[in-house]
Amino acid sequence: MDQGADRGAGAEGAATGGGPGGERPEARLEKAVRVAEQALIEFEIALETFRVEVDNFSRLHHQKLGPMYARLDELDAQIAEARAARSGDPEDLRRAQEARAGVMPMPGVEELFHDWIDSEGLSPEAAAMLTGQSVQPPKRVRPSEEARKLYRELARKAHPDLARDEDERKRREEFITRVNAAYARGDAGLLRELSAEWAAGPVPEKEPLSESEELYARLEWLSHRKELLTVVARELEESAIGAMLRMAPDDPDRLLEEIAEQLLAQVSEREAELSALVQ
Repeated sequence: MDQGADRGAGAEGAATGGGPGGERPEARLEKAVRVAEQALIEFEIALETFRVEVDNFSRLHHQKLGPMYARLDELDAQIAEARAARSGDPEDLRRAQEARAGVMPMPGVEELFHDWIDSEGLSPEAAAMLTGQSVQPPKRVRPSEEARKLYRELARKAHPDLARDEDERKRREEFITRVNAAYARGDAGLLRELSAEWAAGPVPEKEPLSESEELYARLEWLSHRKELLTVVARELEESAIGAMLRMAPDDPDRLLEEIAEQLLAQVSEREAELSALVQ
């Protein structure tokens, strides 16, 4: 090839962007942004799923084990008080006072009845108790596999991070707020309705290729967002409930049963110890 041909080839490469295969640098950067967006969305989906699981497990943990922990605290206080009454030792008296101070106080009227009364009056559970009917156990709120699937699909399609202007971001944020609320309740029916609503809604217009500066700024924002979410994820994982849930992610109910058995054994031991002290 002569020099003239070389110059012609060089001009052609410059016209197509000069990249491998004639691809513009902005196009490669655009692909990197899309990959980063999808990675962030998948991370947020996993984080929200874990958050809901932690919230649900915390609720079940409180419902099932809370009374046992309260009983143990009360027994510990009674044991310390019995020992102090026997010995009269100032140190035993101090320990008894500390143990009694650590016992959770009886809840107030509002706390006792906040689940019984709503804007329409008595809840179904309260009405059942007052009329002698059988009371239904607390509704299980752990999302089903269908709800999880629907949630993931909606989050990937409608996530606010995919918006390209402020109006579209607001629309997506409002919609995802409804999606998150439905998922937290495990409402697969509502999630199906939301899926149909999104499918029928306006499709955001695809914008032309962004300039390099805007794409770099977008990548920087995505990176910052990932850092913030990583902090939230770490806090969830390191929380007491999060740590317990990670011990048995496939069967958390069994873990609660095992803890309940251990607490019942401790209650029996404390009751026997107290009985021996007050005889």
